[in-house]
Amino acid sequence: MTGWTRYLIALAAALSWTAAPAAIPIQHWTHASGARIYLVHSPTIPMVDVQIDVDGGSRREPAGMTGLAGTTAGQLGSGVLAHAGLPARDENALAAAWVDLGAQFGASAGADRFSLQLRSLTDPAILPRAVALAAQQLAAPAWPEAVWQRDRERATAALREAQNRPATVAGQAFARGVYGNHPYGRYSTPESLQALSVADMKAFYRRHMSACRAQVVIVGAVDRAGAQAIADPLLAAIGPHGCPALQAVPEVAPLARALDERLPFKAAQAQILIGQPGIARQHPDFFPLFVGNHILGGSGFTSRLTLEVREKRGLTYGVYSHFSPGRHAGAFQIGMTTRPDQADEAVRVVRETLTRFLDEGPSEEELQAAKDFLINGFALRIDSNRKLLDNVANVAWNGLPLDYLDTWTEQIRRLSREDVRRAMQRALHADRMVTVVVGATP
Repeated sequence: MTGWTRYLIALAAALSWTAAPAAIPIQHWTHASGARIYLVHSPTIPMVDVQIDVDGGSRREPAGMTGLAGTTAGQLGSGVLAHAGLPARDENALAAAWVDLGAQFGASAGADRFSLQLRSLTDPAILPRAVALAAQQLAAPAWPEAVWQRDRERATAALREAQNRPATVAGQAFARGVYGNHPYGRYSTPESLQALSVADMKAFYRRHMSACRAQVVIVGAVDRAGAQAIADPLLAAIGPHGCPALQAVPEVAPLARALDERLPFKAAQAQILIGQPGIARQHPDFFPLFVGNHILGGSGFTSRLTLEVREKRGLTYGVYSHFSPGRHAGAFQIGMTTRPDQADEAVRVVRETLTRFLDEGPSEEELQAAKDFLINGFALRIDSNRKLLDNVANVAWNGLPLDYLDTWTEQIRRLSREDVRRAMQRALHADRMVTVVVGATP
């Protein structure tokens, strides 16, 4: 049986696991390196998922180096140098080694986090080899210049092509309006990518990939000793980089006034984005805002915005709203597309609907429907190792209580209409929104 076949069998078992435990005990301890380790023992399938997070997202990019975090993550799979008895491999040989093991390893970067994820069977003939290969990739990335030159040209071409889409233009204008000079509002351009070098990636990686600041989340069929055996070589691989102090990142400034930006664009549909800085993830109103947004525009065809904008007036096929909380105040955003000649009417209806919702809050029927949907659907949020990993990583990264997942449904159940109304009023200001319309008829 090949490694790939073993992986597919285990993956099928993982996808079929739907039983949600009554409680999710999260074990937590501090590694000798200073890293924080979180473990959920999930013996249902012979698989383990591992995620390492460090404070190395795009908010840490130096000025003028937008895109550095993402490109650094992307280039980690481009090859490895010889390390700890393992041979050097180019990108093709490295990919083949992972396929042979039936395991997966990858890196990504968001606004706040630089993340590494490993998935492997727990078979003793496979797991130690997968961990060793992941440690080699962490400790000795090759950073081949030729691969970066190739990938940079591809990415640059993709960015240039994206500028032909109204959604891209709207998103960039919205980010500028909501975030101003904050790092959350930066976005890659062909020029910023062309300015990045392999030396920049190496320096960024060495500065931020430090075991002392890492959190390691492990979910799967391993006990504490097994988790320690996984964490030790991975943390040793990034430990030598040291632990330099990181500069504080400023908070997102609230909007002082409304901003309305109309951008011409020849397109069949006008893109509309309306919003403002929202909340950080640790905000005490997270749950009432989560439920309030679900009712306003986060529940698809049953939302208040859909009822007013689509069902009653036929101005769009779909409209949504969401909060994007992070370490800092992520954006609250309402988005939709409509015919260019209907853009002004659509904006008016959205604003009126939002204002009325902030003034009155949800009805009892809307609140109960939202509670029923969210509470009854909670099991689907943790019905696989990967989903559970994501949730525990969220708990760890945001410093939430270790019983957060056990009390999630109760946090929703006990909310009142007034809780939701007051929280939405505190967070949102209908008279101080950024409105971006791209492609409307003059």
